[in-house]
Amino acid sequence: MLQKVVRSTIIDAPIGRVWAVIRDFNGHDQWHSVVDASRIERGERSDQVGCVRNFNLKDGNHIREQLLTLDDRHYKSTYCIVEATVPLQRYVATVTLKPVTDGNRTFWHWESTFATPPGMERELTDMVAQGVYEAGFENLRKHLREGGDLRLPGSSRDSTLATMPRALPVASRRIVVKHYGGPEQMVLEDADCPAPGPGEVRIRQRAIGVNYIDVYLRRGWIPPMMAEGGTPGMEAAGSVLDWGEGAGSTMGFLPGDRVAYLWHVPGSYAQVRNVPADAVVHLPPTVEDETAAALLLKGLTADYLVHDLGQLDRPRPGGAPRVLVHAAAGGVGLLVCAWARKLGATVIGTVSSETKARLAREYGCQHVIVSDNYRFAEAVQKLGGADVLVDGLGEAARDENLAALARRGHWISLGNATGALAQVDTHALLAKSITFSRPVVFDYVATRAELERRAARLWAALADGTLRAPPVERHSLAGAAEAHARLERRATSGALVLLA
Repeated sequence: MLQKVVRSTIIDAPIGRVWAVIRDFNGHDQWHSVVDASRIERGERSDQVGCVRNFNLKDGNHIREQLLTLDDRHYKSTYCIVEATVPLQRYVATVTLKPVTDGNRTFWHWESTFATPPGMERELTDMVAQGVYEAGFENLRKHLREGGDLRLPGSSRDSTLATMPRALPVASRRIVVKHYGGPEQMVLEDADCPAPGPGEVRIRQRAIGVNYIDVYLRRGWIPPMMAEGGTPGMEAAGSVLDWGEGAGSTMGFLPGDRVAYLWHVPGSYAQVRNVPADAVVHLPPTVEDETAAALLLKGLTADYLVHDLGQLDRPRPGGAPRVLVHAAAGGVGLLVCAWARKLGATVIGTVSSETKARLAREYGCQHVIVSDNYRFAEAVQKLGGADVLVDGLGEAARDENLAALARRGHWISLGNATGALAQVDTHALLAKSITFSRPVVFDYVATRAELERRAARLWAALADGTLRAPPVERHSLAGAAEAHARLERRATSGALVLLA
C-alpha cells in the first residue's frame, strides 16, 4: 500500500526568489540540513529534465534522485528516487509554489507517495514529513533570511543584499539567427548568461514579447541593430535574479521581484538575460507575466501614438478626430483602437479577414474595412478622411494612405509589413498640408522616469478597463520560428508570446 505525505507552508519571500533556490536540483546541500554533499551525474545541468543528483545524507545514507519535470511557468517540479539505502520504494515527490495575493509571499506545497517495507510505514512517513519536508521549510526560511541564496561562493556568513551580485554564470538557452533570412534560420542554443555588469539586472525570463521588428532583424533589414548570429527580441517579463554594481536595492530591485523590460538592444529570446536597470519596471500584482510581455512594447507604443503624436486627449475644433488604424486586429492595433475610442475619437480600421474584423470591433473599432489588396481610401473618405493615420503596412499602402488622409492629417509610419517605405515626396504631403512622422518607441522612453510614467499609465488603463489585454498566442522558446512564420503570413490576431 502506498503512503502519502503532504505538507504546506507560507514562506515570507517573493515566489521568484524561492523558486530560484528550489529549481536548482543540485542546490539542496546549500540549504537543507540533512544533506551532506550532492553532485549532478554525467556533467548535466541541474535544471535539465532527466538529470540525476547523487548525494549523501548526514546520517550516512546515500540517495540518487532523478528530475522528472520542471515547469517555470507554474513553479512546479517533480522528482523520484532511482536508488537509495533508505527503504523508500517507488518514491515520487512534487513541489509546487504559488504566489500569496496578500503580500509578497509564497505558498509552498510539497507531497510524495511511496511504499515501505512492512512495519516501517509510520517510521518512514514521519521521517519524510518531519525530517525532510518540515525541516526543509525551516531550513529554507533560515537560508533566505541570511541571504544564503545571494552570496558569492566562499563569501562570509554576514554577506547581505548590498554585496550583490552573484558572480557566476547562469545556465540559459537562447534563439540565434544563424544567417539573415526566413524563420528557419532561427535555432535554439545553450548559452550561459554571464554575471550582470555594472548597472545591469539579471532576469530569469518567463514570457517574451514577439514584435514585427523582430522579423526585420531576422531578415537583416537593420544590420547595425543585429548582426548575423545575434538574438532577436526587445522585451520580456520574469523575475530578478541578481544585479551588478549600482543596480540593486538602491534602485528598488530585490531578488524575486516580478519585472518587465523594454530595451533597444535585441536579445530577449532567451531564458536568462542581463539588461540595464534603467530599462526595467516592476509589475503590479494584477499584471501577469504573459500580459506584460504581450503589452509593454505595444502598449507604450499605443500610449505615445494617442497622447503624443495623435494628441487625442486634447480638445479639437470641429469635433471628434477620425483615426485610421491599419492591422487593427494586431497587438498595437487593438490597443490603439481601444484607447482612441475611450478618448472620444472615431476609429476606422483595416483588417484582412472577417474574423479579424469582429475582433477589431470588440476592441472599439467603429468602422472596419476588410481588404487584402490595400484598397481603403475611398471608404475612408466617405467617412470624412483620416485626421490621424497609424500605418504599419509600408510601401504597398503608400498611395492609398495619401488619398485617405484628410486635410492637415497626420501620417504616422510605424512599420514596413509590406516592404520598406520609399522616401516620402514632400510635394505629395503639400497637397493637403499633411504631416508625416516615423517614430521609434525607444525615444519615448529614453529615461527611466519616462519609462515608469508611461508604464504606470499603461497599467492604470488596463486596471480601469480603458484597455484590455489583446488575445495572446503562445509558443515555446523553441517554437520561435513557427511564431515568426505565422506572423508573416498574417495568420495571427492580438499578441504573440514565447514562453521560456
